[in-house]
Amino acid sequence: MSQFKSWIDEHFKGDPIIWGIVILLSLFSILVVYSATGSLAYKYAGGNTELYLFKHSMLIFVSLGVMWAAHRIPYRKYAIYARLGVIASIPLLLVTYLFGSNINEANRWITIPVINQAFQPSDLAKLALIAAIAGMLAKRQNSIKDFKSTFVPIIIAIGLICGLIAMANFSTAILLLMTCLLIMFIGRVPVKYLAIVVLVGVLGLTTAGFIGQRGATLISRVEAFLDEDEIPFQAEQSFIAIATGGVTGKGPGNSEQRNSLPHPYSDFIYAIIIEEYGMVGGFGVLFLYLALLYRGMRIVANSNKAFGGLLSAGLSFALVIQALVNMAVAVGLGPITGLPLPLLSMGGTSLVFTGISLGIILSVSRGDHQEETLANTARNKPRLKTA
Repeated sequence: MSQFKSWIDEHFKGDPIIWGIVILLSLFSILVVYSATGSLAYKYAGGNTELYLFKHSMLIFVSLGVMWAAHRIPYRKYAIYARLGVIASIPLLLVTYLFGSNINEANRWITIPVINQAFQPSDLAKLALIAAIAGMLAKRQNSIKDFKSTFVPIIIAIGLICGLIAMANFSTAILLLMTCLLIMFIGRVPVKYLAIVVLVGVLGLTTAGFIGQRGATLISRVEAFLDEDEIPFQAEQSFIAIATGGVTGKGPGNSEQRNSLPHPYSDFIYAIIIEEYGMVGGFGVLFLYLALLYRGMRIVANSNKAFGGLLSAGLSFALVIQALVNMAVAVGLGPITGLPLPLLSMGGTSLVFTGISLGIILSVSRGDHQEETLANTARNKPRLKTA
């Protein structure tokens, strides 16, 4: 038993509670997705529900493996990787918008040759931009009020990436802009500069939304949300699932709305969770995400390096804000967005990039813990007396 514990301590470093939350949500995801893909399997796989079970399970374990690998890399190296990621994201987003696969009237995906796996460059761009903003702010803490050297490069990076994403995926661009604002606020950027970002962001996203592919969809979804007399079909089916779930739910695999609710395995998986596991399950999932945010912010509070703290804060906020938006849509507190529920929804490369994000957060906690241990060891080490 002691050898097993030593092996765990050696190979799985960082915040143990974050490890526990991620593993728990990942295992729960396999169970819920297996239940929610019944109608999908019947329609496209001749009723073979195991097909999606094995595919999703494989992606879950790949994301956990990527998370483990990412947490082994010293987090300071991600400042370099982030700059390269931002540079690579710009042409990737342009190519995807012009020539990518068109699904639901939007070019968001390109297919990776050989493995034939759809890939959203916005996932890479989002991760790279958050890490790059954290790096730029950390490096400029002593000149944080300098408009030209500090603020201009940041606003250019945010404007380019968010604008390109908004052309095909407006909701993701809004959440990314919000996350960048939170990082800048934590990074002590003056409020007047934040106000400029908000103003430029609103104008830029609005322009990108209307000249891009999703302008009409954006308007129709907002109007549908504000119209009290007519409920969109997706929202109506989601409300039925939640209302019939009750306190304890219908039990695993007993969802009825999975057969009529669009995308019950991704966009509206939270409605299926409440239908099968009731309000108990719904609040349990919400609690796990809030606990994940709390642990991520504890890393920020305990971090002794600006880059590590800002990086952990940005990635924690990005994951949990997306989760809260997804859950809010399912219960009718926001317009339909099409955003998946991180760690729980069925997905492809989005699961992998979620794993990378969590691995980086763990790398920050691992690195700070090691530095603190080394500092304490050096402090307590007896000094040799000199003659």
